[in-house]
Amino acid sequence: MNSKTKKDALRALVKKATGFEAQETIEEFAELDGEMKLLKRKVTTKVIPPDVSAVKLLIELEDGEKDIFSLSDEELEAERERIINLLKEKYKK
Repeated sequence: MNSKTKKDALRALVKKATGFEAQETIEEFAELDGEMKLLKRKVTTKVIPPDVSAVKLLIELEDGEKDIFSLSDEELEAERERIINLLKEKYKK
């Protein structure tokens, strides 16, 4: 895997681990006077919540020595928050 692909994959993993918003557009067309005309357009914003399995994978990638499966829910949540804060700081720069 080349460097760009790895960066893209890590960026996608971080996005999934931290949650994100996605816009969805639905358009309805009809034929009027021999031409396709847009009748309706509906744009909705969906909130995609953080994914715990993505957080676990990030933890594993960051610290290969930790056994993430032995962490409690509270420890996983604390680690998730720590990683989110690190990522926020990193992307501010």
